Amino acid sequence: MTDGRLLVTAIICFFIGIIAFYIGFIRLKQKRQIENTPTSKIRSLAIGMVEIFGEATSISLPFKSPLTKKSCVYYKIVVEEYKSQGKSSRWVTLRQDECKESFYVNDDTGKVVVDPKNCELELPKDFSFESGFGKDPSKEIQKYLLDNNLKFENFFGANKKMRFTEYRIGTGDKVYVMGTAVPKPSGEYSGRNEENLMITKGGKNDFYYISDRPEKEVLKSFGWKIFFGIYGGGALILTCLGIIIFYMII
Repeated sequence: MTDGRLLVTAIICFFIGIIAFYIGFIRLKQKRQIENTPTSKIRSLAIGMVEIFGEATSISLPFKSPLTKKSCVYYKIVVEEYKSQGKSSRWVTLRQDECKESFYVNDDTGKVVVDPKNCELELPKDFSFESGFGKDPSKEIQKYLLDNNLKFENFFGANKKMRFTEYRIGTGDKVYVMGTAVPKPSGEYSGRNEENLMITKGGKNDFYYISDRPEKEVLKSFGWKIFFGIYGGGALILTCLGIIIFYMII
């Protein structure tokens, strides 16, 4: 790498480090908020920031995820194709679908409506499949592609190299929710929870987070994000700053 390119790279990475460092402190604040908010029983929910852990169930009829036909209350689908461009190759997203319908979370005291819109969702991959030479997509995937005007074969009839990923919250899955409890709009949702509340995003800057992992694992995940954000970002800032200063004095 030439001297000029190294300097430009150092400047770019310096600002990346600042962003990572800032995000790390945001995560630290959110982690402390999780730690300082006790898990509430649904029957005793009050208006304001709440934390619950319970079983996800559908409000009306359950629906099925497009790729695996599993019963769920939420899904996200990502379809990618591996494309070559010049000397480089990369995965290119062709389509992304997400279903964010409201659902119930139940514990042993009752149930509450959760509106997942505008929340931060952290879910592992529930399904992933790569098609290619000798590997045809399943009938369910082929139907999904057909419904969305996508093809898994090229002009010559050979399979493209494609990747299909599905994230979902299954019906009956345990979910952790940190959000704001507000009065449920009158006339909406046929069921009734004990406090007639629903959980949603509060103000613009309020923390709203949903995961299908228990709080202990959520905190562990945040711990890693904080480590890489604050310490990794800090190390990147110092390294790049040293390179920039070196070029300024020579």
